[in-house]
Amino acid sequence: MRRATSPLTLSLALVLPALVPAHAGDVTEFTLDNGMDVVVIEDHRSPAVEQMVWYKVGSADEAPGVSGVAHLLEHLMFKGTDTHAPGEFSAIVEAHGGEENAFTTTDYTAYYQRVAADLLPKMMDLEADRMTHLRLTPDQVAPEVSVVLEERNQRVETNPDALFREQAQAAQYLNHPYGHPTIGWRHEVAALGADQALDFYRAHYVPNNAILVVAGDVTPDEVRKLAETYYGPIPANPDLAPRIRPSEPPQTAARHLVFEDPRVAQPYVTRSYLAPERNSGDQKPAAALELLAGLLGGEPATSYLGRRLQFDDPKAIYTGAYYSGTSLDPTTFSLVIVPAPGVSLADAEAALDGAVADFLAEGVDSEQLARLKRQYAAESIYELDDVGRRAQRYGRALATSLTVADVEAWPDILQSVSEDDIMAAARAVLVPQTSVTGWLRAPEGAAPVAATPVAGFPNAGGSEVLQ
Repeated sequence: MRRATSPLTLSLALVLPALVPAHAGDVTEFTLDNGMDVVVIEDHRSPAVEQMVWYKVGSADEAPGVSGVAHLLEHLMFKGTDTHAPGEFSAIVEAHGGEENAFTTTDYTAYYQRVAADLLPKMMDLEADRMTHLRLTPDQVAPEVSVVLEERNQRVETNPDALFREQAQAAQYLNHPYGHPTIGWRHEVAALGADQALDFYRAHYVPNNAILVVAGDVTPDEVRKLAETYYGPIPANPDLAPRIRPSEPPQTAARHLVFEDPRVAQPYVTRSYLAPERNSGDQKPAAALELLAGLLGGEPATSYLGRRLQFDDPKAIYTGAYYSGTSLDPTTFSLVIVPAPGVSLADAEAALDGAVADFLAEGVDSEQLARLKRQYAAESIYELDDVGRRAQRYGRALATSLTVADVEAWPDILQSVSEDDIMAAARAVLVPQTSVTGWLRAPEGAAPVAATPVAGFPNAGGSEVLQ
């Protein structure tokens, strides 16, 4: 289905990138003498600031046998230091009407505070303190291990969808630690203690493994002076190990798994393929996959799978495609289909296979590609009004070996992707040999469970985020 692009489509695609408001501010980057990278995003429309410290370490950097230690340490970073009592950091932020939190993924761990701009020196003081003086004792760690185990109970053990995704992710990666859950395998989390947490902290929580992102009502000169005052005295770790992980061997066999749980109310089929990540200076393959996901599995009324399987031949009540390229190592491209009543999982999988095969044969709908590019251009402009989103975008990128220049180039690279680029990416990635197909269903004869509305699959194709 190839359609000519209208003059209106072309004009909108050209005009939207030119509408970037100047008041959104500039981005400045520099590096402290101890190796800490700093990014400053100026936005003077509100007297507020967001500080984020990103450590270039996540669950995929854990040693064998201690899965979950990255996420556990995130919890423990709020337990206090030699000079600040447990909970004092959070109490100061809350007392001033601010907001704070932290999150862990496979590739990075980040801590942030949103506060009035005049509190930035205090936030830097507190964050620098816990970068070097975290105090952990067995009596502090044991209760937090119990908290994480209960979190796993709530997030995973009581949720058949989460258990299913955990098994599918483990099947996708034959050797790479992306196959391990970010929260950790339950039996390994239960065995964690203060020694493992402190070893991980000392090895990775150092300035030359960290990125400071400050966004809001600040200037680069102001941030530089403050960063040199509070973070600058922290010595670099000269023995910081290179970020080398086990690599995937060639995947030569399609895998298929069936996960049954009597709590399943809505059965569905997923398919994930090993896919390349965004790479610095060579982002076009990832941009093509980003657009491919939108074309295949975006809005039901406009996406290929939605129109084909939800409207033209209604085999499904939901379809989707997902790609998250901001990762350090190869990621996944994922598809999902939730069958309509009366359609078996086998028939749903066959319908999905048929639709993907037809897409590969027919090619890209030019009109839909132009629409999708306009949408991305608009989103890149709207994002300028959300300083927190901008800070996260730069932090994620730098924590996965991209650069500020890569982030700035991304919107234009998306616009430059051609139909041929997308089809080349589709043919390279949508191959059975690197795929894992999963069925989630209740056992035959299980008592019916009330179904809930399908709200999408936000974690499909991306790294898990734990707070």
